[in-house]
Amino acid sequence: MFRVIPAVDIKGGKCVRLYQGKADAEKVYFENPVEVAKRWEEEGASIIHVVDLDGAFEGVPKNLPIVKEIVQELSIPVQFGGGVRTRKALEELFKAGVSRVVVGTVAVEEPELFKKWTEEFPDKLVVGIDAKNGIATTRGWVELSGIPATELARNLDQLPIWGFVYTDISRDGTLTSPNFEEVEKFASAVEHPVIASGGVSSPEDLKRLSKIKNVAGAIVGKALYEGKVNLKEAIEQVERGNNP
Repeated sequence: MFRVIPAVDIKGGKCVRLYQGKADAEKVYFENPVEVAKRWEEEGASIIHVVDLDGAFEGVPKNLPIVKEIVQELSIPVQFGGGVRTRKALEELFKAGVSRVVVGTVAVEEPELFKKWTEEFPDKLVVGIDAKNGIATTRGWVELSGIPATELARNLDQLPIWGFVYTDISRDGTLTSPNFEEVEKFASAVEHPVIASGGVSSPEDLKRLSKIKNVAGAIVGKALYEGKVNLKEAIEQVERGNNP
């Protein structure tokens, strides 16, 4: 079941997009992230991906009140990522009604702690693997881990996670199309479902991703905000075209 997943990235309380994950290369699209999330639900989204960019760079979620409001206003699940590095943050998010939480840095740097979390919250955690040329990065995309993304994923694939979000950060926010080869390589290395993220620039990109085995969805950000992808049409063409 392939899903087209709209992204709502929050920085300083506003809906923004970054270019290649750089904190200083941002563009504000909407003052109110809640209104944006509601719009994507109205256009047919079956899940929303919310990112706390302040949290990703600072290591602790910073926009929780906005996230809570988004969850309250929507009737579809909300997947959250950005700065989740403590159990307290996890608890607060699940208490706020978030359906799934994406964890990156802890999964890479503290595998034993992450393993405990997955046992406590089975099928609710998503491993966020951000890669540059196939190498995993951590801490808000700033540090290269030196570990190939596929190797890292294979180790984490044994845990009771929901799946993976694989982001190619050289493509993120660039509208240059995803790195299909890397996505395919990554998706074929694991058993759990993979959500692709980074570089989607057209409905054709979504169609191509939907045909890759084990890719369960794609996160779309800038392409929606720049009008390159019409969400309603993309869902009709890609989701309904692929799913029985």
